[in-house]
Amino acid sequence: MSRYKQQLNIALERLDHGLFQLRNQIKRGNNQEALRYMGEELKELYTELQDLVNLERSNDQTGTGFIK
Repeated sequence: MSRYKQQLNIALERLDHGLFQLRNQIKRGNNQEALRYMGEELKELYTELQDLVNLERSNDQTGTGFIK
């Protein structure tokens, strides 16, 4: 597996785990904690994934991902 693919899988797994934590907080009725979590930790996980995947558009409107 390529290094890019490994990094992408790790970032996706971390985001998935973060979404699971958010779901649990909402189910328990911890809405204020869920909002704080969304604004801090979950945003950081999403940004990490977003920074990893950088789409570059070509003339045919397709995108390719690469590591910065």
